[in-house]
Amino acid sequence: MQNTKMALIVSLCALIVVPGLFLVVSLFTGQWKYLLFSIPPSLAAGLTGLLLTLRQIKIERKNV
Repeated sequence: MQNTKMALIVSLCALIVVPGLFLVVSLFTGQWKYLLFSIPPSLAAGLTGLLLTLRQIKIERKNV
C-alpha cells in the first residue's frame, strides 16, 4: 500500500508541480514557450501514472 501512495503523490506532482514550475519560469522570462512545451510531457507522464496507480489501488482494495 505504501508504494501506491508514493506513486499517487509522484503522478500528482507530475501533473501539478512541473507545469507550475514552468509557469513561474515563463512569468519571469516572458517566454511562454517554456510553459507550452512542458504541458504535453507532464500530462503524458502524470495521467499515465495516475491511471495505473488508481487501477492498482482498486485491485488492492478488492483483495482486502
